[in-house]
Amino acid sequence: MSFNLTPDACSQLMQDAPPDFSPVLQILSVKQVNTGPAGPPRMRVIISDGQHFTQAMLATQLNHLTDRPEEDTPAELDKNSVIKLEKFASNSVQNKRLIILLDLSILGNAGQKIGNPTSYDVAKAESHAQAISAPAPAAPPITVQKSHQPAPGGTRSASMPKNGGPIFPIEGLSPYQNKWTIKARVTNKSDIRHWSNQKGEGKLFSFTLMDETSEIRATAFNQQVDEFYDMIQEGKVYFFSKGRIGPAKRQFNNVSNLYEITFERNTEVEPCLDAGDVPEVKYQFVTLEGLQEVPKDATCDVIGVVTEVGELGEILAKATGRSVPKRDISIVDRSGFFCRLTLWGKSGETFQAPDQPIIAFKGVRVSDFNGRSLSFQSSSQMSINPDIPDAHQLRGWYDSIGNNQPHHTFSSAAGAGAGGDRGQFNRNELKTIAQVKDEGLGMGEKNDFFTTKASVIHVKQENFVYPACRSEKCNKKVVQTSDGRWECVSCGLTFDEPEYRYLLSISVADHTGQAWLSAFNDAGDMLFEMKAGELQNLKDTDETHFSKVMSDVRSKMYNFSCRARQDTYNDQTKVRYNITRMTKIDLKTEMKALVDNMKAYL
Repeated sequence: MSFNLTPDACSQLMQDAPPDFSPVLQILSVKQVNTGPAGPPRMRVIISDGQHFTQAMLATQLNHLTDRPEEDTPAELDKNSVIKLEKFASNSVQNKRLIILLDLSILGNAGQKIGNPTSYDVAKAESHAQAISAPAPAAPPITVQKSHQPAPGGTRSASMPKNGGPIFPIEGLSPYQNKWTIKARVTNKSDIRHWSNQKGEGKLFSFTLMDETSEIRATAFNQQVDEFYDMIQEGKVYFFSKGRIGPAKRQFNNVSNLYEITFERNTEVEPCLDAGDVPEVKYQFVTLEGLQEVPKDATCDVIGVVTEVGELGEILAKATGRSVPKRDISIVDRSGFFCRLTLWGKSGETFQAPDQPIIAFKGVRVSDFNGRSLSFQSSSQMSINPDIPDAHQLRGWYDSIGNNQPHHTFSSAAGAGAGGDRGQFNRNELKTIAQVKDEGLGMGEKNDFFTTKASVIHVKQENFVYPACRSEKCNKKVVQTSDGRWECVSCGLTFDEPEYRYLLSISVADHTGQAWLSAFNDAGDMLFEMKAGELQNLKDTDETHFSKVMSDVRSKMYNFSCRARQDTYNDQTKVRYNITRMTKIDLKTEMKALVDNMKAYL
């Protein structure tokens, strides 16, 4: 396959090419830039027009193009890829031009470098040196041209600021810039907060700004609060300039940007009347099932159907000693998981959600309480029934099948096996059964957690299931009444038939020893690959087939994440190991780990 690159494209991009310039370029290199622990990774690329090459940065929303599905498979955007640049931004940083690729189409991979390109910077320097040494040309005749600047009293474009300066993309901002103007939408605005300490008293408010390239947090203090708080409104677009750009303070800022803006005395804010090119909100949704892979205290975006709204309550804040209003809600999404989300303060007091709405949440914090839960922060945002494709698809799923099927939870009791084959664990924390016992895990006052790799030796067939309440999220044991119905003592409901759930006692072993693990419903689903009710029915109707299912699970190997704790029964105290997560063995990962271990001894 042959490709025709756009001649002299690098030169035009480095010299203020028009916004509609769409050259065909080749990617010569893709490399991740070390940005530290905060914010998403940044990818630096080398682009070529066949004659010259130069550096550029890939917008973070295009990072997925550089992901490799497998270690030995190429990424969608890789070395020698040929692209058509659809949208870009450029500005000067420390007297150097920075090109940011905002949108592109991948035309294919040439398999090799096209042409014999040389560095644009070197070529530019050589050209400049030749121009200095060459004799000065004769002065051209003076001509008068009409200025493109509006005449005094004339009209100014609604998409340009009054200062007439160039518009910088948020993604291109850095502390090295003194003169900049951004055009951005306010997506979140906090209340005015007051503080008092040894240095005095003050007030501040913060808000999040967004353009088509990225987001950034901005904060105004004292006098700037009086000047701008009423002016700056959520959802509106403004021109911002003359603020101080510094490193983001992570204890107050959860926006995925390395930097933040602080207002100063000369900061300028100007409403923008032409806001069509600034997006409303940019989401990067994580499924509720995928929360298992999100680190504790990280922030993410989720979308779900509100299935339950709790009563407004209060909690005593340890830091201030004040009561803080809170309200718990439950949401579910197409992954089949439901999750508890806590609303705090005014958001909890004013929350209303009639008719099970779809809500998109941006910037909610992930907690490991009950496995996984979410917390709505002061910087978080919510949009009820947003007009976006994800919301429409979710509504169709829930109204058709989602409201009639059981959902998974993240609780430590019911969450075992959640995540299926995709479950991950920290191999460095893997312990043998002998280590678990020798270290006395579970013997202290607090629970201990560990991960082990072991094979199933035996599953007790007695009482492997129990009849459970059919009401959502109850799962308590039910008892049969004299009329043949089943009654839940916990919620007072009666049913014609119970829902059977697994309650397993599994003997597992590795090369160092043996242990008994307690497992619950989701672990049983994974182990037997059938629901508890189906296996109970099999035991009642076909004892031979039931025995075969029980024996077939022996010798199967899994990764078990467990909780160890002391338990006292009949005045006897011993340690019980409960499975909190169970995943199938990935043979490719195991082989790679074995190879790495062998290499360590070579």
